[in-house]
Amino acid sequence: MNHDDLKRPLVVFDYERYLIDQEIDVFLSSVSARYTIGGLQRVATLADRTARRGAVLALGRLADYQANATLGRGLVDSDRGVRTLAENGIQRVWHRIGTPSQQRHLLTIREHLESKDFERAAQVSTAMVQDAPWIAQAWFYRGKSFFQLGQHEAATRDCHQALEINAYHFLAASVMGQSYLLQGDPVSALDSFRRALRLNPSMEEVRAQVIHLQRSLKDKK
Repeated sequence: MNHDDLKRPLVVFDYERYLIDQEIDVFLSSVSARYTIGGLQRVATLADRTARRGAVLALGRLADYQANATLGRGLVDSDRGVRTLAENGIQRVWHRIGTPSQQRHLLTIREHLESKDFERAAQVSTAMVQDAPWIAQAWFYRGKSFFQLGQHEAATRDCHQALEINAYHFLAASVMGQSYLLQGDPVSALDSFRRALRLNPSMEEVRAQVIHLQRSLKDKK
């Protein structure tokens, strides 16, 4: 091990080993023994690209909602690998908030959405926003349910509320843009899509929407 290796964060070596053996449990066990969540958040801001990748991967698997801002900043990192890991990780921590019962309800709502039972998803989401109005993911899930049910104004309101609580919720900004579009408000849709892209520049479908709307609005002038 050379002098430069001695100065690199230990998570670098854990991450490089993970890339070889793909043993995520071994990686997480080793990182947990070396770092607190706060320590990983600090590593996620370092200049070393591999260190940031390792820290962001670990945060996405180990941290709760307290890491939301760190992972949110990772979405716009200069390194594509960090951005990808942050996108996956932040959606995990959005579900790690509230009591164990509330977390289970979030997973239940997600299952209803995945099975296209949008009525039931909206019902459970409504109960949850009444019980825990400070959980952004509950508002987003209800907004997404309303969108699928064709209730676009309600979807817009709920996605806006999700963003008020969690300013990094790029999915809420995207669904809000789609809702505005279907309400015949391309200007507001464009603003929402641009907001989603500022939060997560990796959303290529949203980027295509922005380009299309910009051209469409320009042609109407």
